Amino acid sequence: MDRTLVLLKPDTLQRGLVGEILSRLERRGLKIVAMKLMQMDEDLANRHYDAHVDKPFFRGLVEFITLSPLVAIVFEADNVVDIIRTTMGDTNAAKAAPGTIRGDFGIDIGRNLIHGSDSIESAEREIALFFNKEDLVGYKRDTDGWITES
Repeated sequence: MDRTLVLLKPDTLQRGLVGEILSRLERRGLKIVAMKLMQMDEDLANRHYDAHVDKPFFRGLVEFITLSPLVAIVFEADNVVDIIRTTMGDTNAAKAAPGTIRGDFGIDIGRNLIHGSDSIESAEREIALFFNKEDLVGYKRDTDGWITES
């Protein structure tokens, strides 16, 4: 079973879309193993976006993600990274397909509602930034056998 980090960004909270987006991810069959509402500070934002530090949009990323609270979530499933990235849609919301989170709720590349790790390796690094190991709760759902073949 793989795990990945999802951030419901400040625009998701400000627009009242947390429930809608969380519901879409849960309905895919993804299991929540950790979740918290938090205010990201600049230090954490710098560490989270360190791969973009030399890019011209870096400062804007940090300013936006620290503007308002966000929801950090760890999801678990086989192929969870690919499933979430497909469900999110293209980073540029104007190009995201209808039916995806960004395609249905976004129009701007900078206000794109959601972050999902881009690989298992990134997920491991990112999860460790937001959660302690003891924050991750493993459990079996009665519905798991109805979601995937064992």
